[in-house]
Amino acid sequence: MPSHPPRPTIVLVHGAFTDASSWAGVIRLLHSAGLTVRAPTNPLRGLTHDAAYIKKVLRDIDAPVVLVGHGYGGAVITQAATDADNVVALCYVAAFGLDAGECILDITSRFPPMPAADATVTADLPEQFPGGPDSELYISEERFPPVYAGDLPPHVNKVMSVAQRPIVHSALTSRSGPPAWASKPSWYAIATADRMLSPTAQRFMAQRMAATEYLLDGSHAVVLSQPDAVVAMIQEAAEQNTGRGDGDEGRQPL
Repeated sequence: MPSHPPRPTIVLVHGAFTDASSWAGVIRLLHSAGLTVRAPTNPLRGLTHDAAYIKKVLRDIDAPVVLVGHGYGGAVITQAATDADNVVALCYVAAFGLDAGECILDITSRFPPMPAADATVTADLPEQFPGGPDSELYISEERFPPVYAGDLPPHVNKVMSVAQRPIVHSALTSRSGPPAWASKPSWYAIATADRMLSPTAQRFMAQRMAATEYLLDGSHAVVLSQPDAVVAMIQEAAEQNTGRGDGDEGRQPL
């Protein structure tokens, strides 16, 4: 019997102020579609550190991978996948797709300020923090619902606001290396009601990477509010790259 080409494993990388549980609805739908899924914890301890951690996760997967990033997770996958031969496609969900030498603040300062700009609070890290002196950023509890997840029920927002995971401030100023999207096919879901990352900035990054665009009428938490739409994009990326794997390089015709 002829063998079927392997379907990619889907690796989901969450962003700042949340954790891997934010992918719960997406994971359920991907599992229903028969896809293998990994959702590692993004450390949120700085771009170089976080990308190295995800790169190790990728090395341990003996299969083609569609790598998905949400928010800050997009910056992480952009760097982690640069020399990962088993990554066959990238999917960005309201995410940062940085260019070489660029940092997150370069993108956010290029466009009009978003409500998130004055909704964060800072907490100092202990002096013995491995990365040296730094601080962590949170979203204030009262501002979290309208800024991060305006299309989720109040009881969900309440849980997310008190369970949020902070990101170190230096992650916003770390410079990215050569972008994986320059050599790998990319998809981008633009959250048109996002109040964290400007939808205009999202479109700019999507067009810069020549990504296949999906427009979703949702908040920054669109991975939770519209998991079906996010999964539709991921499945398209997986289907168009089934059969690709180690040794297949370069952007493929879509």
